[in-house]
Parts: sequence; C-alpha cells; structure tokens
Amino acid sequence: MAGSIRSERVVEVLSRLISERGAPKFLRSDNGPEFVSTRLLQWAADEGLQMALSQPGKPWQNGTDESFNGKFRDECLSMEYFRNRTEARVVIEQWRCHYNAVRPHSALGYLTPAQFVESLSGKDHEATSLK
Repeated sequence: MAGSIRSERVVEVLSRLISERGAPKFLRSDNGPEFVSTRLLQWAADEGLQMALSQPGKPWQNGTDESFNGKFRDECLSMEYFRNRTEARVVIEQWRCHYNAVRPHSALGYLTPAQFVESLSGKDHEATSLK
C-alpha cells in the first residue's frame, strides 16, 4: 500500500492544488488505475474538469510528463540505491526541492519552477492593479 497511490490520495492532492492555484481546463494523465478510477472521474466531472487520457502505448501524447519522468529517473532514481522506503522518501524529497527551487530549466527561460511561478504571480498582480 505504501508503494502505490490510491485515487483518494490523487483527489486529495488535486483538490489542494486547485484551491491553491486554480483549476485547469483539463487534466492530462496516463491510464494508470489511480487516474481512471470511478472516484477520480466522478470528482473531475463534479469539478467541471475534462480528462485528457493518453492512449496506451503512446507516451508521446504526454511529452512533458514523459520528459520529467526521464529526468527523475536519470538524475535521482538511477543515481541512488535505496535500502528502504524511508530513505527513498528522504532522497526523493531532497531531489524534488532541488528540482523546483535550485535547478534552472531551459523551458522556463532558465528560471527555477519556483522563480517561474513567482514571476507569474507578479504579472497577475500587475495586470490586476492596472485595471
């Protein structure tokens, strides 16, 4: 159980993210059981979100996700030997923090994701104050 993600957890995390950042028009995912469960699909419908599921065997339909998965595997998972799940959680959290707050991303104009989000917040604030 600790190694899998249940649809209830996916709903919980997505609900929190939507309350913090607003709702997207649709959710793109693969066809993993946690993303095609009745519970998640019903929640998405209740929230007015459309699902954009990648077809099985066609990872290029979700290139951003696949790119991230490759970086995560190459820069974190393949570089470590985890003796237990606790160690894995710690190392993965350290990598996640580095990836989001320290490592610049070319697709974001060589900003970190945290800097990019901050720059968007500033633009939203400027646009609001100009009205």
